[in-house]
Amino acid sequence: PPDLSPAHTGVFQEMVKSECHFINGTDRMRFVKRFIYNREQYAMFDSDVGVFVGDTPYGEKVARYWNSDPEWIEYRRAAVDRHCRHNYELSTPFLVGR
Repeated sequence: PPDLSPAHTGVFQEMVKSECHFINGTDRMRFVKRFIYNREQYAMFDSDVGVFVGDTPYGEKVARYWNSDPEWIEYRRAAVDRHCRHNYELSTPFLVGR
């Protein structure tokens, strides 16, 4: 029979969620990327802050590692234009005015 101890019966979920917040069209945009494990956010990137921030001890360690790579940080900082502005321009004709 399978081992049904409590440590093996749970479902583990890793989730990454990207959000674009549009304030006044594209005049003011904010990009947020959340890293979640088992419904607990452990780290996030906020374009207003400009670096990764850890929400748990593990997340702090991960954020320090990600923040130590200048190319990776610059790639994340550019996401507000690459991801948010791009998608806003694509979806505006279909969504604005509805």
